[in-house]
Formats: sequence, C-alpha cells, structure tokens
Amino acid sequence: MKKFALFCAAATIALPGTAWAQSTGTTDFEEDAAIVVTGTRQIDVAGVEVPDTSKARAALNSEFIQHQTPGQTVNDIINQLPGVSFQNNDPYGSAGGTMTIRGFDNTRISQTFDGVPLNDSGNYALYSNQQMDPELIEQVNVSLGSTDVDSPTAAASGSTVNYRTRLPFEEFHVRAQGSVGEYNFFRLFGVVDTGEITSWGTRAFLAASMAQNDNVYNSRGQIYKQQYNFRVYQPIGDNGDFVSLSTHYNQNRNNFFGSVPLRIDGAIGTPGAPPRRFPLTEDERFYTVARCTINTVARTGLQDLANTCGSTFDERYNPSNTGNIRLASRFTLADGLVLAVDPSFQFVKANGGGTVVGQEGRRDVNPASGTATPNQCMTAPNTAGRSCQTGYIGGIPYFGRDLNGDGDALDTVRVVAPSQTQTNRYGVIASLRYDLNDDHTMRVAYSFDRARHRQTGETGLLQTNGEPFEYFPIDDPLADVSGNILQKRDRLSYAILHQIGGEWRGQFMDDRLLVNAGVRAPFFTRDLNNFCATSSAQGFVECFGTNSAGLAAYQQFNPNVTTADGPQPLQGPQNRVLKYDAILPNVGFVFDLTPQLSTFANFSRGLQVPGTDNLYNSFFFAPDTPEAQPRPEKTDNYDVGLRYRSGGLLAQGSFWYTRFTDRLASSYDPELERNVYRNLGTVIKYGVDGSVAYQVLPAVQVYAYGSYLWSDIQDNIQIGGSGTIDCSGVTTPTTTCAVTAGRREAGAPVYTFGGRIQAQLGPVEVGVQAKRTGPRYVNDVNLPIVLAGLQVYPEKTPAYTLVDVDFRIPLEFVGLNDRSWFQINITNLFDEVYVGGFGGNLLNNTAPFVQIGAPRAISGTLVVGF
Repeated sequence: MKKFALFCAAATIALPGTAWAQSTGTTDFEEDAAIVVTGTRQIDVAGVEVPDTSKARAALNSEFIQHQTPGQTVNDIINQLPGVSFQNNDPYGSAGGTMTIRGFDNTRISQTFDGVPLNDSGNYALYSNQQMDPELIEQVNVSLGSTDVDSPTAAASGSTVNYRTRLPFEEFHVRAQGSVGEYNFFRLFGVVDTGEITSWGTRAFLAASMAQNDNVYNSRGQIYKQQYNFRVYQPIGDNGDFVSLSTHYNQNRNNFFGSVPLRIDGAIGTPGAPPRRFPLTEDERFYTVARCTINTVARTGLQDLANTCGSTFDERYNPSNTGNIRLASRFTLADGLVLAVDPSFQFVKANGGGTVVGQEGRRDVNPASGTATPNQCMTAPNTAGRSCQTGYIGGIPYFGRDLNGDGDALDTVRVVAPSQTQTNRYGVIASLRYDLNDDHTMRVAYSFDRARHRQTGETGLLQTNGEPFEYFPIDDPLADVSGNILQKRDRLSYAILHQIGGEWRGQFMDDRLLVNAGVRAPFFTRDLNNFCATSSAQGFVECFGTNSAGLAAYQQFNPNVTTADGPQPLQGPQNRVLKYDAILPNVGFVFDLTPQLSTFANFSRGLQVPGTDNLYNSFFFAPDTPEAQPRPEKTDNYDVGLRYRSGGLLAQGSFWYTRFTDRLASSYDPELERNVYRNLGTVIKYGVDGSVAYQVLPAVQVYAYGSYLWSDIQDNIQIGGSGTIDCSGVTTPTTTCAVTAGRREAGAPVYTFGGRIQAQLGPVEVGVQAKRTGPRYVNDVNLPIVLAGLQVYPEKTPAYTLVDVDFRIPLEFVGLNDRSWFQINITNLFDEVYVGGFGGNLLNNTAPFVQIGAPRAISGTLVVGF
C-alpha cells in the first residue's frame, strides 16, 4: 500500500532537491543550502515537512495531500498548518473560501503555482476553487511571514503559499478514479503518464477531471467544475538541469449560496427565501429558494414592471474560465554557475452574477428640471431645462428602446448585470546563481509581471424564470437605442512590475551557521483608464460608453458632487499613472546548537501596492490631491524560533512580530459587488506558532500544531466630518471618530490548534484530524453589532472544532495492484454549525455578510492504477 505513496514522492525528489520555494531559481538556491544544513536529518513525518531555513516555513507533501478529500482545494488542505485559517464554502472545495495566515487576509498572501502568481492582478484576491487538482501537487509550503527575493507580487505584505506540480513519472502509468458523496457529489479524475518516451529521458503526463454537486444549503443551485493539466519534462544531463512546459485550464459554473447577514435576532426567514439571519441549528442551515413562476406578459402601450426572477443572491452564477502556460528551466552554464528562467502566461474570464432593473426609457440628467421620469423623457426628450439621455446612470441602465418586445419603451425590465473581468498576464522570473566557493553563494534575480486587466459591466437579457441567456453577458451585450453598449463600470488597467533582487548565503563555524542576506527592489506602475465619471468616494460611477453626447450633457449639468467638505468637482473619464517602488531587505540565519537542534531568525520588509478597486475609488478626487494618491501598505516582519529534526521527530516553534504602516482593510459586500475600504493607520501584530510531528511506531504517526495571535490597532479612525479631525484623544465613539486604538482587527481567529493521527491498522490506513478555530472579532471596534438600538450579534463569533476522518482500504485482495484502493472521507464529522468566512467591518452598526460553514459530508473514492 505504501508503494504508490513512495512512487508519488519520487517526483518531489526528482526535481533538484525538495521544492521548498516558489520559482525554479529560489528552489535551486534553497535546495543547495539544504544539502549542507540538513545533512541526513529527517525530512518529513506522515507527509509533514519542516524545512530547515532561516524563515518560518511549513510544508505538506503528496503523502499528506492524497489522504484528504479528492478534489479538495489546496487552500483547505493547508488549514492543517500552524498560522493558517481557512473557512471552506462547501465540503468539496469547488465553491470558494476565505483564508488568513497569521491574521493576514488573502489579499496580503502571495500564492504561486510553479512560480506563477495567482492573486488577482486588480484586487489581489485568491480564488480557492480555481486551484490545481490535488492529485497532481507534489508539495505545498507556506512561508509564514516573508517572501523570496524574486517574488513577483504586489500583494505579499504578509505570507506566501507556494505549490508545485509533480513531475511526470519515469515509467508508464495510468490512474483513474471516481468519487461519489453527499449532496449528489460526483467526480472523475484521470491521468496518463507516458514514462520515458525518448532516449533523452523525455516524459509527460496528461490529466483531466470533472466534479459536480448540489449547493449544500439550498436546492436551487449547482456547482460544476472541469480541469485539464499537461506537463512535459526534459532532463538535461544528470546534474539537475531541465526544461519543462506545463499547461492548466480550469472552468467553473457555480451558483452562489450560503451568504447571510451576521445577526441572530428574530425568525430565520420565510419559506422559499434565503435566511435573513445566521442559522442557530443544523436544520436552520438548509433553506429553499423558490423557482420563479412569474411569467410577465408584455403589453403594448402600457407600462410593464420588472419581475423579481433572478434577483436573489443564490440565483446568481459565478462563472470563470482560467488558464496558464508555464515554462520552467534550469541550466548549468559553468561549474558553480546556474541559470533558472521561468516565463508564463495567464488568462482570466470571470464575473460574479447579479441583476438590475433596467429602464426602457431615458434618464433626465439635468437636476434643474427636478429630474423627469423615464416616461416624460420618451414623450418630450429634450425640452427646455430637460436633458434625457441613455446610459448607466445612478446605478440603473437606461436604454431608450424596447427590451421586452412589446413595441413600446415604457417598461422596466430586469437584466443580468455582473461585474466582468478579463485579464491577460505575462511574466518571467530569472535567477543566476554563482558559487563563490564552498562556503559562499550568491544570486541575482529579475522578475517581470504585466497584466492587462479589463473590468466592465455589460448587461444581458434574462429568461422569464430568471435564468440568464448567457453566463458571460460580454459575449452578447445589450445596447441602447443608438447601439452604445451599456455597462455599470468601464476600466482598463495595466499592472506592471519590474523587480531586481540579489541574495547572498554564507556558511561559517564548520557549517553550523548559515547566514543569508537579500534585497528586492520592485518598481510598480499602475496605468489606469476610467471611461466613466466617478460620482462617489466609494467607487460609484456614471457610464455612457460611446455615447459621448450623453456624457457631455451629464458633465455640463452636474459639474460638482456634494460632499461633507462642500462641492467637489466631478471627475470625468481620465487616465492616471501611479508609480510605487521600495527597497525591501530580507536577512536571516540558521544556527545549529546541536546536530539535531537549530535556531533561526529572519527579518523581511513587505509591501502591498493599493489594488485597482481602491485606486479607482480615488478617481473621485482631483489628480493633484493627496486623496488621489493612496499610499502603499508596508510591513516589517520579524521571526525567531527553534527547530528540532532527528529520527522520527520534527518540531518547530517561533515567535513573530509584524508592524504595519498605512494598514488598509477591506470587506466585500456581495450585494453591491464591491470592496469597502478602511485605513487603520499603524497596526501591530504578533504571535506564536508551533508544530510537532512524531513517528510513534512504524505504523503510527502523530502531528500537532497551534498558533496564537495578538493584533493591536494603534490609532483611532476618522469616520466623518469635514477636513482632518484629530481622533487621538477620543475614548468614546462619536459621529466623526471610531475608537479603534488598542482594539484587535476583525476577521482573524485569536487562536488555532489541531492535529492528526495516522495509523496502519492491518491492511487499512486510518487518519483522524481535528482543528479548533478560536473566536473572531466581527468589527474593528470590538463591540457587539447593534441595529436600530437592538443588539443582534455579540462582538465575536464563537470558536468551533472540525473533525475529519479518512479510511483507505487496499484492493490487492480483489486482484488489483498496490496502486489501487478505496478511500472514504468524512469532513466535519460531528456536523458542527459555525460561522464561515467573512471580512469584518470597521463599525458595529452594520451586519457583515458571512458564509455558513460547510456541513458534514461523506464521500467514497475508488482509485485504480496500472
């Protein structure tokens, strides 16, 4: 039974050394150090690895990964590492989730896939349901508080998550598997390894998968996912040089579900509608969304009103097509001189659903007339003091034409209106390592990343039952009477990075001391084009597309926007270019106190450039004002710890400290489909992480881990008033100042701890893992949520415990080989009700939307290999 796990692990060893880092160059640099530092010490226990580096790192290899639920997102799997907290939206990993590491939210966590940055190039979000099939991952590692000198990211003011594709096997191999489970879960996965097909050792694999299940909490929606992966690997010589080409394509067609307001007052809701508060029992989690039965008949000459079909959150679709092409290479140019080059290309096409009630009439944009109704605009479009226009105005599209086919333009019609994103992204990471002598090595690195990020909001027609005709309205968008495409946003962004870096490593005291010192210097450019007029600091815009006359009329009659500071000039369509750069050091050491015990320490500086959502919000302000130039967030990160590695025992403990400046926080409103930002000024975070993995007996391994987090917002936050207000001495909340000084940040658990026991009981392998996630504050003022004078939720979500179980039964007794087995996975064994992912708010006067935590789910998987 162990042979297949060893066969998979061979891929990890075949790549030059154990893949502890993201790019080929960093892997090569750290693997070279590991040979000296690690020696013959234990590498892993039951798939848990503790890399011996100056950074606090933890890793899981394929042995651990393949005991988890097949198809599960890798971001849920690393929930079994210290410092990581992940809340999955569904039990099978295809519907998204929320992750923090050491309290850093996912926009501050750089995630890479064979060195390719996966964070959204606009808002830096991570999409856990779009990750690679876990059967093909050789290892995933988490750097808990620092980045590498060639990290091509604008998002990593915090941690990094890196996973690498396994190598094609050297022998021909086929693996086919099928899974079934609760909520009509069905998944197929297959992979064919060619083995060595040339005399030069060329080998490849081709893999495909399909997964589907019902939404776990309502009967309305479905989750569907398909994925394809290919890799060809060509070794060059016998010194670890190689060239590898990989491709990945992922497609999701999901409905949203399980997002509810965080409140526990009153009734759960009405039959046939989503819950109006958070469920308190197992049964309350399950609800129905009634199929729309309205069949509105369009009547000529009469004003028909839009129906509600398609308007609920659970009726929305969240379609995505994502893919990439990755080239990795390593060349030994001379003795001790190694070049690594990793170019890549990525594409994204996705949206988040949503509908709006569109107007067949026009909109009067001249406030002097008292704003005429759409009907008045149709009968007398442009009389004195009236200017009736088509466009996406005030959050509503005005088409000036018949949409429902009744021959008039008097009606309101519900249309699908998602936020559409299309991205084409090119990148390269290059690294040149040179061994100065046996004790000193250096490398220089260059990283390039260029993303063309197109954000639009085209509309499309709905069927009478609320189903869209197109998943992507951009493929067949609605136009106004003059042929102008109406959309709720219209942006074109270029996110460009040029980065140079260097690193030196030296060994001293008979190789007992390893010191590394590096620096990266990123140069970011944000070339931003907003084709709409910005009407609020929260990012609301007035869009006219190619209707230049309508835009001119709007600007003529609305030259100013009213604010607390008085009239603010309306900012029309424009281009802005912002540039950010920094010098970011990264230094550390590992010192062997004994052959088994080492101490380590690391300092790194992080940077997060403001995302496009925040930058476009700043278009509300004139270009030469400070508000129009958001400052980047910076962090100073410190780690110090001890590490023990001997025989069957691996242990690591660390203390860490991070200081933020210009700490920007955001929460996502699924109804508005926008991020709401708040600047928390200076924030200090610190904590402890630890883990122990022990081979108790040859057939029994145990693993335990834990973390505790403190965070301290240093400043009170201004929330209203005119001009700049000094909130430093305020101790009681006011209408202009929020008392956040001394409070914890919202959304991150105070503590986490857990563990896993894996045992061989005769022919059966059994694994039991559990994790306790501590309470999370729901707002930054750390107060109960109060609505209309009534407390509707406490200041913290309750702690919760999840227990998962897996059984693996070999199938040699039925005549199959040792690469075949049947596996049962049970997640959330005791079906605990818990609050899933959320971002938190600044104040306690609104209830954030949260996910209902995934329920218990049982699945079985048959794996056949030959």
